[in-house]
Amino acid sequence: MELVIASGNPHKIAEIAAMLEVVDQLKLLSQPDGLDIEETGITYAENARLKAETVAKITGRWTLADDSGLSVDALGGAPGVYSARYAGSDPERISRLLAELEGNPYRSAAFHSALALADPTGEIVLESEGVCRGEVLVEPVEAARSYGYNSVFYVREAGCTYAEMSDHQLSKLGSRAKAARLLAPALRELLGIKTAFSG
Repeated sequence: MELVIASGNPHKIAEIAAMLEVVDQLKLLSQPDGLDIEETGITYAENARLKAETVAKITGRWTLADDSGLSVDALGGAPGVYSARYAGSDPERISRLLAELEGNPYRSAAFHSALALADPTGEIVLESEGVCRGEVLVEPVEAARSYGYNSVFYVREAGCTYAEMSDHQLSKLGSRAKAARLLAPALRELLGIKTAFSG
């Protein structure tokens, strides 16, 4: 059994793959090289569906897609679904975010993740969402996972940023991991294989 992860982001693919404790039959594949799907949805769920449907139709395989982003309360939920398009690079995105929050004591935020599973025809058969609440620091930290907004997103329950979390903490507290755990039982049944999500 093959499952395509609908992403060209190596960090995201690696994180999703790590959440899947694969036993025997399940082989994880990345989406076709060069494929760029325009994210036109206005919610994380809509974008996840769009990516899953498109990649499933192209590959003819079961496809799992994710859409994630950081929503900052003081910015009215921005950058939200536009998190990846907030600026041209990770450092520029963080710089813009910190500049817009400069001097603001209200820095609560949340990472949101939506997962969608499409069958080989492109029909969405499973969906889930997860949320991890925290706050935006005044400056980034350097750590193993210092990509995206991870280096400025502090999670009080973990006592550190997303970038500094251990694999165990990320699998327990991370928004994508929470969404994955909700999806897991039905995914196992649909694919007819023995898989589990860690955490």
